[in-house]
Amino acid sequence: MRRLVDDVPMARSHRDIRGVDARGLTNPRADGRSAAVLMLMSGTGSLSDSLPEDATILLTHRTPTMRSHSGQIAFPGGRIDPDDVNAVDAALREAWEETGLDRTAVTPVAALDPVHIRASGYPVHPVLAHRHSPSRVGVASPAETDDVFHARLHDLIDPRNRLMVGWSGWSGPAFTSHGYLVWGFTAGLISALIHQAGWEQPWDRDTTLDLSATLEKSRNNEPQLNQIRFLR
Repeated sequence: MRRLVDDVPMARSHRDIRGVDARGLTNPRADGRSAAVLMLMSGTGSLSDSLPEDATILLTHRTPTMRSHSGQIAFPGGRIDPDDVNAVDAALREAWEETGLDRTAVTPVAALDPVHIRASGYPVHPVLAHRHSPSRVGVASPAETDDVFHARLHDLIDPRNRLMVGWSGWSGPAFTSHGYLVWGFTAGLISALIHQAGWEQPWDRDTTLDLSATLEKSRNNEPQLNQIRFLR
């Protein structure tokens, strides 16, 4: 994971987070609200620079009845509360609330530069972490999340599981995993992570698929795009 935190921090690479970073497009929230997400990687580890075969990243499926971002694939996370010590504390708390993750099994690696969400103006702080000890995860808050799973990183890197999707003038990277479509903010961060770590393989960036049609073929069960508050 050294490549993810050495040199230029990953969140400063906007190459694959197109449409998500709101620099020059919207003002930050006047109320000072911000959020944090946990990018939790697991794996046996290696002394080499190669990615372990069992390397995974933790993802959740947001319950389709949620008021916002319903049916989308997301990292565990949410708003930073006044009682949270910092973004890392908030990300770990949210992960426990959503998935039952034991924070004592997690080593925070880096709090990356915040990325702003275009629609809301929220600065979101990605927290990169490694699960160093076994910790069972699952659906801990059904009202928020109805599926929790470890996405195998080698599968996400596989060009067969990578695609570009677009809608209403926007386009961005996406992934297929466990029958779901991972897109928007979450896919942008995963794509930037893969690129920054040097794990990327050539994939088709030139063909952009219709987001609505692609979602219809997935398990996401998202509302119609004209009801989606753009973007997650």
